[in-house]
Amino acid sequence: MKKTLIGITGGIGSGKSIVSNILQIKGIPVYNADDESKRIIITDESLKSELIQILGKEIYFADGSLNRKLMAEKIFHDKNLITQVNHIIHPAVGKDFCRWAETQNSTIIATECALLFESGLNKRVDYSIMVYAPLPIRIQRAMQRDNATQEQIEARIKNQMDDEKKRDLADFVIMNDNRTAILPQINQLLSDLTSVDTLK
Repeated sequence: MKKTLIGITGGIGSGKSIVSNILQIKGIPVYNADDESKRIIITDESLKSELIQILGKEIYFADGSLNRKLMAEKIFHDKNLITQVNHIIHPAVGKDFCRWAETQNSTIIATECALLFESGLNKRVDYSIMVYAPLPIRIQRAMQRDNATQEQIEARIKNQMDDEKKRDLADFVIMNDNRTAILPQINQLLSDLTSVDTLK
């Protein structure tokens, strides 16, 4: 069975999860890269050893769980350490997604990944889908969702790839601006994907 892999991305407050939820309702399996990375960090012994080598054994508690606060403190102001950690985690997540995709009985399989392009996971999918919303709307949504200040959200946004750049890189764009209906766009996307793959 021919499988089409799609990656769903977008900045903070863009509405990636809404699109993912609709796809799941339509029977399309979705791999949440952020959630799965948290699992892999505590279950993949090889990965754990690599992280301990560069961050120290104290980043894991005695029960094997990750000391997220300490890890964040260690890498927050050290771009070199962040790069090293990402080079360990991102490939592991990519491989895990591909293994998971092989087990799915669906012609279209998705991954939701905020860092789709930054992590290189876009190279493991056939098409990338950008969920796009204007910056003021994204900030407002994130403030309400996370009970955070505007300054906190803006600081997080600055640490992500610019949404305009992601929009240019994506194969498809879904507009989530509180005015444009999402469902018809998703229906059109699925129709387009089916048509494109039929022509291949």
